[in-house]
This record gives sequence, C-alpha cells and structure tokens, in this order.
Amino acid sequence: MLIFGAFSLLVLAVVPLLWTPFMGSSLVYMMLYVWGREFPNARIDIYGLVSLKGFYLPWATLVLDLIFGHPIKPGILGIVAGHLYYFLTVLHPLAGGKYIFKTPLWVHKVVAFWGEGTQINSPVQRDPHAGVAFRGRGYRLNGNRSTYTEQQPQTDSTTPQQPNAAGGVAFRGRSHRLDASN
Repeated sequence: MLIFGAFSLLVLAVVPLLWTPFMGSSLVYMMLYVWGREFPNARIDIYGLVSLKGFYLPWATLVLDLIFGHPIKPGILGIVAGHLYYFLTVLHPLAGGKYIFKTPLWVHKVVAFWGEGTQINSPVQRDPHAGVAFRGRGYRLNGNRSTYTEQQPQTDSTTPQQPNAAGGVAFRGRSHRLDASN
C-alpha cells in the first residue's frame, strides 16, 4: 500500500499544478483515507470536543488543516491516492474486476523467515524459532504452570520448585510502607 501510494503521489506530482515540495503529509492522508474506509463506524474523538465516525476522519483533518492555516493541497492529493488504492483493491474486485495487487513471493518469504504475522496458505514454511526471545518455564502467581510446558523435559525432584506453590503465594513476610513512622 505504501509503495503504491508513494508511486501514485509521485505520478501526481509530475503535473506542475499538483506539485508540492514534501509528500509525507499526503501519504499520511492516504493512510487515513484507507483506514476510514476500512473502519467507517469507528468512533473518533477530535481534541475531546467532537466525536465522529471513522469515515469522516480524513475530511475532518482536512478542515482542521484549513482552520489552522496549513495548505490543503497535500491532503487532497493524499485522499485522491487513497481512494485510488481503495478502488483498485476493494471496490473494483467486488464489482467483478481483477485484483492486481498480489503480494510478491519474496515478501512472503521474508515474513516467514522472521516469523512475524500469521501466514495462511503460505508458499513457504514458517520458522518455529524465529521471533521467540524466551520460551522458558514460567509460573503464574497463583501457583499454576504456564502453557509452554510442551517443549520442556519432564522435571524430577532435583529441580527447584516454586516457593509456596501449594498456597499460591509467591512471597510471604512482613510488609512495611515507605511512609510509615514506626
């Protein structure tokens, strides 16, 4: 989406009337527009004063830019690029057209290699050890073991157990407040 947005904004910037020196805000408006179309009924509060639906968020931010004296041309360009992306990925395929934005295979491989996200019908196998920082034995505060016991060997009586596991209390003793005067 971001690659398409950046490319479409660069194509729009070829027209001298639509050129702006910085297209970052246009890309933000594009993402706001797509998000607003994907979640049209989400409730959004603007400065805690106005509550509106997510569908109107890009237009409300455009009005705020106008009120605060910012140029609105980058916002309008971003909304145009966002609508073009939304049309090509959602509206056109729903009307019977072809979906042209298939994710390349190398992106699937990178995602599967790093283990981020969930791959459904993935062309490559997910690495089970990628993205796992620690998978050790864990204890809940009420004394129950965590769910990561399927990869652990069976423990014998020589391994240390959780203190006071039967009572479900991790620490027992006297407690003192920091501001106590005794």
